[in-house]
Amino acid sequence: MNQEVSTFIQNLQSSWQVDLCNRLRQMVHETMPDFEERIQYKKPHFLKNGKYAAVISPSKDAVAFMIMNANELEVPKGFEGPAERKWLKIREGESPDYGLLSRLLAQASGTL
Repeated sequence: MNQEVSTFIQNLQSSWQVDLCNRLRQMVHETMPDFEERIQYKKPHFLKNGKYAAVISPSKDAVAFMIMNANELEVPKGFEGPAERKWLKIREGESPDYGLLSRLLAQASGTL
């Protein structure tokens, strides 16, 4: 695990965001065992074979989980973004379907 990413997550202001980001990060680790993580553009980015696969993007009232290379994905209602990247905004008290996110990430990153 990249210490810079760990520090970024631990320094978030809301404990629910820390917990959510740690859970999303763990899900990425389980879904893509062969990847690189780093802080880029002031957010945690996850790369496979040097190409962007996912991004965790906290904001004041939400955490967005973005899946890159999403052109071929069929995403359910609630996801936003253009064809090449889709994100799900998760707010305090909401619990995302980690299984669904993992399957979408595996499918999108499978061609990277």
